[in-house]
Amino acid sequence: MDTKKLTDKEEEVMRIFWERGPITVREAVEAFPEPRPHFNTVSTYVHILETKGYLQREKRPGAMVYVPAIPIERYQKASVKGMLKRLFNGNSRSLVSALVEEEEISVDELKELIEIVSRQKL
Repeated sequence: MDTKKLTDKEEEVMRIFWERGPITVREAVEAFPEPRPHFNTVSTYVHILETKGYLQREKRPGAMVYVPAIPIERYQKASVKGMLKRLFNGNSRSLVSALVEEEEISVDELKELIEIVSRQKL
């Protein structure tokens, strides 16, 4: 399945389900910091996320719970690929250079990444 892009608010709601696992809409509302969004607002986002294929509903005794249908790692990879394509014309070197220039990645982290890439090429 092709992952559809999420809005910032949809992603914010989805993160709660990724962090908390199978939960009800009410439990999702309670997971938000104050001021919490209204139940109906979260319910609307849950419906959208279900329609987009990010959540699945499961009937449990006395409650309807929602379960992530897409692992966060899959979403992260798809998001990075999209960002790389949109913002850096698919050039990963430009992305890494931007991270270095903005001091978002350290030399030690770069060394770790080089080690990971070296192991994969063996």
